[in-house]
Amino acid sequence: MNKKVTLIDLGEKDYKDTWDYQEKLFQSILDVKVSNRREDKNEQTANYLLFVEHPHVYTLGKSGDMENLLLNEDQLKAKDATFYKINRGGDITYHGPGQIVGYPILDLENFFTDIHKYLRLLEETMILVLRDYGVESGRSEGETGVWLGVGTPFARKICAMGVRASRWVTMHGFALNVNSDLGYFDNIIPCGIRGKGVTSLNVELGVDYVDEDEVRAKIIKYFSELFEAQVVENKLEQ
Repeated sequence: MNKKVTLIDLGEKDYKDTWDYQEKLFQSILDVKVSNRREDKNEQTANYLLFVEHPHVYTLGKSGDMENLLLNEDQLKAKDATFYKINRGGDITYHGPGQIVGYPILDLENFFTDIHKYLRLLEETMILVLRDYGVESGRSEGETGVWLGVGTPFARKICAMGVRASRWVTMHGFALNVNSDLGYFDNIIPCGIRGKGVTSLNVELGVDYVDEDEVRAKIIKYFSELFEAQVVENKLEQ
């Protein structure tokens, strides 16, 4: 089992270009697995963790409802935002500047074959990161992601998650609001959940800006520990 995870920081990158890149890495892992089974080989499969910041974009998962997007095409243009229907689970969400988006593209057969455990460990990674900043967070029953104020009238989501998996290979992932413009969430019903809010780390801390490099470093630390992985940075050509 290969527990090495190649970290690739894409910086700011268009959503569709990043999606295509994810698909390329995802398919490369699947191809190795299929070849191994057909030809009775034992070639190791790779694992990746992509970090990226997207320009303003709304994405709708395969089980999502278009009515949860509250903007028409002209209004999207006015907001300088794009929209995509995509092949992850979940409903609608927003990505944009000030948000740390992570796409783990893992062969879970290198770690464990349990999608439920995979999602819970991603959530736990964020919970531990937030705890380092003195922000207590947790899970909301039946709602994937990381929340603050669960069980109160002020429940609010700080990290959205949606994944796709095939033959135990994952793609898509998490979006942690660090310095996000929360006004963009007013244009959707986030994750299709009514009556609950959205927040960002800088808002919870009452500051203008939180060091995003520091947050990314903490994500890597806790991801490595929880997945018992060796995360190695590698700047590849995209």
